[in-house]
Amino acid sequence: MPAERPSADRTYKARLFAMIFSEKENLLELYNAVNGTHYEDTELLEVNTLENAIYMSMRNDLSFVIDSRLSLYEHQSTSNPNLPLRFLFYIADLYSGMLRGADLYGRKRIPLDTPHFLIFYNGQEEMPERMTLRLSDSFKIAEETPQLELTATMWNINIGNNRRLMEASQTLRDYAEYTSRVRKYARKMPLEKAVECAVDECIRKGVLADFLCKNKAEAIKMSIYEYDEEDHKRILREEGREEGWEEGRKEGKIEGRIEGKIEGKAESVLELLEELGSVPAGLRERIMQERDLDVLRRLHRLAARAENLEEFVRLSEESDQK
Repeated sequence: MPAERPSADRTYKARLFAMIFSEKENLLELYNAVNGTHYEDTELLEVNTLENAIYMSMRNDLSFVIDSRLSLYEHQSTSNPNLPLRFLFYIADLYSGMLRGADLYGRKRIPLDTPHFLIFYNGQEEMPERMTLRLSDSFKIAEETPQLELTATMWNINIGNNRRLMEASQTLRDYAEYTSRVRKYARKMPLEKAVECAVDECIRKGVLADFLCKNKAEAIKMSIYEYDEEDHKRILREEGREEGWEEGRKEGKIEGRIEGKIEGKAESVLELLEELGSVPAGLRERIMQERDLDVLRRLHRLAARAENLEEFVRLSEESDQK
């Protein structure tokens, strides 16, 4: 981690996504965008976000009821296959609180609000636009019809993905744009300065402007924490790959180590390009098939400099001609 980067407060657990969408107007807008509904009265929303879920040292991001539907929303900047299990803990805790005092041993069936589990992903790892995560995927013994199941839908909200959803929710689109700007500036300057630049620019351009004006200091603090945590996890993953390469060297698998470095560098190039937009299949294939590590390092530098995909293609073509 660069020396000039400020140390983020690791105890600062609030999330910018949750803070933005805890405002009922924004939450109702997001719900309508996801479900294709047209509710207008925010008083229909009954927010019941958990402050401290059982078995977990963290709160869930957002949970609320509207029209007998119980929605649980989570935001993620890293891939996490255990989210269905976390949702299971959350929903058990929510139902327990909602049904306190109910006769669970009586003859009358207790009606339950119908649950829906959604994940909004904006990490830098490549993910499909939409995918389903299942609790049963974690079972040690796979069964065709598991007696316990929980499915969660993950939406990729990075710029260029799920355009219809983003068009239906201006706030979600602005959040994705803000996050993209933070990452872009963080590649070029210390994190604290990058976040401040992104906030000021978004306010000037009307991106999350009202929210950022009202909550500027808190938004900056949250963003520094979140980006630093995301970067910390990325470094841990890279260190894990390094350890794998070292183990391979000890076992005489030098070729595997080199191949791992090449694949890792190619993935890093694509991560930077995905911040600029949807990477064409041809360009993606070209990068993943490149086996020259020096070429990939050069492409990585160009991707960090480029303002958009067209500029990257132009710079890489000019570099090839030299």
